[in-house]
Amino acid sequence: MSEASHRAEDAPNWILVHPAYQQMKSLEVEDSAQVHAAFLVYMDLSEVRQWKEVSCVKSPELQVVLLEGREKEGAPIQTVFPLPTHRPLSHQSIRHVLDRGFPMLLCAVASDSTLVYQRMTDGLVTPDPPTGPFQDMGRRQHRKRRKQQ
Repeated sequence: MSEASHRAEDAPNWILVHPAYQQMKSLEVEDSAQVHAAFLVYMDLSEVRQWKEVSCVKSPELQVVLLEGREKEGAPIQTVFPLPTHRPLSHQSIRHVLDRGFPMLLCAVASDSTLVYQRMTDGLVTPDPPTGPFQDMGRRQHRKRRKQQ
């Protein structure tokens, strides 16, 4: 066996020794898959998306790790709920996170580490109008109605 492969076997998994992962483990959340999902989301937010002030907090009611952070400097704090795709989601758990008072993002974490973010709101929200060079040309397609027989 080469020296490089021998060192790779002896080295601990970098995730397990990362300070953020250690902090999440210290919150004593029972679901290790959810803690792992929270760490993957933490890395995406802080390293890839460059969010500011990303931190982890425990939700004792839900027994999960939640993340809080700012999308950019001076932006409002948002709560991110990392959820492995195999874990069920209830209206009550969404309500618990929304009741914390911050805007919420649900992040579904697949087993292949794919992350999908969904903004959650308290109530219905009218969507923003489409952006782009769209123009109403005033033409409408008319369909002929069949005569009732």
